[in-house]
Amino acid sequence: MKKNLNKAQTDQFLAILKDRFGKINYIKQPKLWEIIEQKLTNAPQKLWSLNAMEESGGEPNVVLYDSNASEFIFYDCVVESPKGRRSFCYDPASLASRKEHKPAHSAIGFADEIGIEMLNKEEYRFLQSLGKFDNKTSSWLLTPKKIRDLGGAIFGDCRYDTVFTYHNGAESYYGSRGFRGKLVV
Repeated sequence: MKKNLNKAQTDQFLAILKDRFGKINYIKQPKLWEIIEQKLTNAPQKLWSLNAMEESGGEPNVVLYDSNASEFIFYDCVVESPKGRRSFCYDPASLASRKEHKPAHSAIGFADEIGIEMLNKEEYRFLQSLGKFDNKTSSWLLTPKKIRDLGGAIFGDCRYDTVFTYHNGAESYYGSRGFRGKLVV
């Protein structure tokens, strides 16, 4: 799989990110765009991963800036769980264990493929503090080992202005459940 964008793709995608950052600036520091753009230009693999987030419907945007490490943290900020990442079971082991009606992929497997990490429960709650997300869908969340070892996985959504975290069998998948990711640049 090609992990770099060509010049035209890079320019087009950077323009999308810049426009989104200008319209919805979660970190309230518009003057940082030039630094973000430079970091992305110098990290073609990460730019490719962000583009994969975009192509699968995630609408990535900067949600945090660590000034000490000079790192920007992108999350999927699409209102509902990314359309191109729904109907996945939790991880490769759960995908392999399904005998019938296998989904196309697993959330962990797809995240690894495109070079991002799934949000954990705390990160998901932070995202929910920025706006209203997953009011009609849900998102798999990085699951603690103890729960996963017992066959489960966790997911979250927001209903009744409240963020909920639930559990399900890791093999399960639903048309309205996807996953959200993050990328540190």
